[in-house]
Formats: sequence, C-alpha cells, structure tokens
Amino acid sequence: MSSFFIGIVTALWLGILTSISPCPLATNIAAISYIGRNVSSVHKILLSGLLYTIGRMLIYQLLGILIVLSMLSIPRVSMFLQNDINKILGPILLIVGILLLDLIPITFSGPTISEKLQKRLGNSGIYGAGLLGIIFALAFCPISAALFFGSLIPLSLKHKSSFILPALYGVGTALPVIVFAFLLSFATQYVGKVFNKLTQIESWARKITGGLFVIIGIYYCLRFIIKIL
Repeated sequence: MSSFFIGIVTALWLGILTSISPCPLATNIAAISYIGRNVSSVHKILLSGLLYTIGRMLIYQLLGILIVLSMLSIPRVSMFLQNDINKILGPILLIVGILLLDLIPITFSGPTISEKLQKRLGNSGIYGAGLLGIIFALAFCPISAALFFGSLIPLSLKHKSSFILPALYGVGTALPVIVFAFLLSFATQYVGKVFNKLTQIESWARKITGGLFVIIGIYYCLRFIIKIL
C-alpha cells in the first residue's frame, strides 16, 4: 500500500472526524436544517447538499494551496520540511492526540449565524447552501483547528499535496450533510436514527483516533528526535 494512498485515507478520515465532533457537527446540523426546508423537492435537497459540500471543500483547498505551496516555495523552509518533517510530525500528532482525548480541557462555543445573515441566505435559495458551506468552513473551533492545521496541513506538506488532500478533508467535513440530504430525499424516517448513531460514534471515533495519534506521535519522537528506535 503506497504512502500517498494512506495519506488520502487519513485526510478523508480527519475530515469525517471533524464533521462529527461537537462544534462542527453543530454547524452541519444547522446546514441540514437549512437544506431541509426544501423537503418537498428531492432535486433541491440534493443540489443544496452538493453546493454545501463544494463550499466547504473550496475553502479547505484554498487554505491548503496558500499554506502548503507558500511553505514549499521558500527554499529554506522547503529543505527543512523535506529533511525534518518526521521530527515535526511527532510532537504535533502527540499534541493533537492529547486534545482529542480531552486530556487538556478546552471550552468553546459553536459558531452562530446572525438573524440578518440567516435571512440573506434564506433569500439566496439553494445557492445559499454553498455560501453556508464557505462560512462554516471558516468557523474553526479548537478541535477542527487542531485537526486541520495540526494534522491535515503537516500531512499535506509531507506528501506535497496542496489540492487533493485538503479537498478530501473538505468532503469528509460535509459527509453528514451529504448523508442527511439523501435521507431527507428518500428516507426521511431514518434521519433521527442516523443522527443518534453519529453522536454515539463520535466519542469512540475521537478517542480511538486520539489514542493512535498519541502512540504514533510518541513513536515518531522516539525514532526521529531522540533516535532510540
């Protein structure tokens, strides 16, 4: 299995994990409510879900391109990253893992939309879903910031991927909305059941991923920094 394929799977998983974490999940629920207004039209629901996903994906792609390409374009930084990226990944993965395991308590409040902005988006019809995706993608909270800047960006730098990995991360962050858009279109009665399952899965998924990050982070630190393995 190639290293880049593992990077692709990891980027998508980081996006999914972000999407079901409390703060981003709250934004996705708001998006589902927005999309659900068109429950009488299957076409509008599916198109709104697609536009929301594209909106989120574009923001993460732009951030990935700006950060990754700018860092790789600076000769000294590029050389440093090529030679020492594994040394950087160790501490970063360790810190992100600790955050995911809630070993360091962090308080945050989910992003909210003003009534004025909600009204404007409402008047935008299905295209408002795309704007909603853009706005919510920019509304970073501690967990989503740690996963994007602390995990996805170093991963993109390691594989020199400023486009594909951030794009897959963006798709992953919108996955609940895509799923609920299909459910609202074809099986509305299952919406509540799927949402309950997501909230149950989130805690275990975050803890398992956090534990793996801590283990991998310790391994990278021991091997590439302390050099005892």
